[in-house]
Amino acid sequence: MTTYNLEALGIHNVANVYRNLSVPELIKQSMARGEGELASNGALVVKTGERTGRSPNDKFIVDEGKYSEKIWWGPVNKPMKPELFNHLYKLVTAYLQNRDVFIFDGFAGADPKHKLPIRVVTEKAWQSLFANTLFVRPTESELQSHVPEFTVIDACTMKALPRINELNSEAFVCVSFTKKVILIGGTQYGGEIKKSIFSILNYLLPQKNIFPMHCSANVGVNDDSALFFGLSGTGKTTLSADPERKLIGDDEHGWSDTGIFNFEGGCYAKCIKLSQEAEPQIWNAIRYGSLLENVVIHPNTKIPDFNSEFITENTRATYPVEHIPNCVIPGVGSHPKNVFFLTCDAFGVLPPIAKLDENMAMYHFLSGYTAKVAGTEAGITEPKATFSTCFGAPFLPLHPTVYAKMLGERLKAHGATCWLVNTGWSGGPYGTGSRMKIRITRALLSAALSGHLNKVECYKDPIFNVWVPKECPGVDSSVLVPRETWKDKAAYEKKARELAALFNKNFDQYKEFATEEIIAAGPIV
Repeated sequence: MTTYNLEALGIHNVANVYRNLSVPELIKQSMARGEGELASNGALVVKTGERTGRSPNDKFIVDEGKYSEKIWWGPVNKPMKPELFNHLYKLVTAYLQNRDVFIFDGFAGADPKHKLPIRVVTEKAWQSLFANTLFVRPTESELQSHVPEFTVIDACTMKALPRINELNSEAFVCVSFTKKVILIGGTQYGGEIKKSIFSILNYLLPQKNIFPMHCSANVGVNDDSALFFGLSGTGKTTLSADPERKLIGDDEHGWSDTGIFNFEGGCYAKCIKLSQEAEPQIWNAIRYGSLLENVVIHPNTKIPDFNSEFITENTRATYPVEHIPNCVIPGVGSHPKNVFFLTCDAFGVLPPIAKLDENMAMYHFLSGYTAKVAGTEAGITEPKATFSTCFGAPFLPLHPTVYAKMLGERLKAHGATCWLVNTGWSGGPYGTGSRMKIRITRALLSAALSGHLNKVECYKDPIFNVWVPKECPGVDSSVLVPRETWKDKAAYEKKARELAALFNKNFDQYKEFATEEIIAAGPIV
């Protein structure tokens, strides 16, 4: 039996090794093992058990050697002793003995000059399909000479013993930059595989003067690339899948000296309340070769119920970028002309779109305001206001100012226009107001991308200190002014100042790194 050098990872005596199986073979293996079933649209439907979202409290970086000096230690990057990592490593490799093992060898990064060779080792066939879908798939010749620089070992059904193993729970996601290995156990959620590689790139690329970004990207007919920053649930995937523009990628990108490039070969879309009418490209992309995580399907017809939250609100769909008819292959693009910060404002007080100058852009990038949407992380059951610096704090091994500096330099060098877009609530906070209609957001984005909003008169929001357009084609002007959408104007003022105070309190941690101009660009209380 060929083991494809698993021994170098300390993995011995496995039952069978399956490397880079075809999509049909992986689906066949998954179904034969009882891991999932086919939906009526051809997608493989799987359940991830108790954990249906990321487990940030169970993520660690090994505190070792020269790497320790650069890590942004704290609640996001919790240190793990090398001795504990080595202990877990032995437990994982022992657990995989006498089991079938699946390998995906491929890349992270669509730009040939900057791609990272990776390996993903899993105990489940569907997770190998997940890796095949989400990462950049190798050609036959690339596979023959493939040597991974980083490896994910996912023993998803192995549960740790928290007291004995000095962990917070039965789950663990541990990164060792010395061994170049990520260990995952106690969680079947596919997103842990995807985001662990993203975190690795967020460490490596800045040292090569490449800006790693938690954003989606697309490009228009005039080669005008655009970036969409935002956390899960803010609309990155939905808004970048635009029939009028070509998709570069939906979640993770790098910005080099020559332009932007996708880290991935697929998309990982939230699909709660997905509809063919509102999101036709994503709807049609979910077919044979796709995965549906924790989506309820009818027991007889096998039709997916995208409205059901029975398992979780964080239902997910994966599909290769090729399933989007107007995708860019390979996923590279020119320097962006527009950069959008997407925020899901649960307070319902931010304007649906606002133009940011350079200082405003730096302030809002470091702030990263949004609302965590139910189900995205374990324990989150309803939208909760939060500040996630650089719109991706959970995935940043380095200090946020490293990434903010890189953004500022690129905005200035390439003359990109920056916008703050509220895809959250209007007319009141969550529970009172209503979620911004996709139709309205798309109209605003279209006007920004075409340059129309650069020509209209703007007013300065008296509280949030951003430039708000007074008009936009296809959008009622009253919608552009948040205060006018509230019946109780006094309640709006109170809620807006409440959020403004939260902005300022959160930004205190960055004042020592920011200029007076950036600090002054924040909300006014």
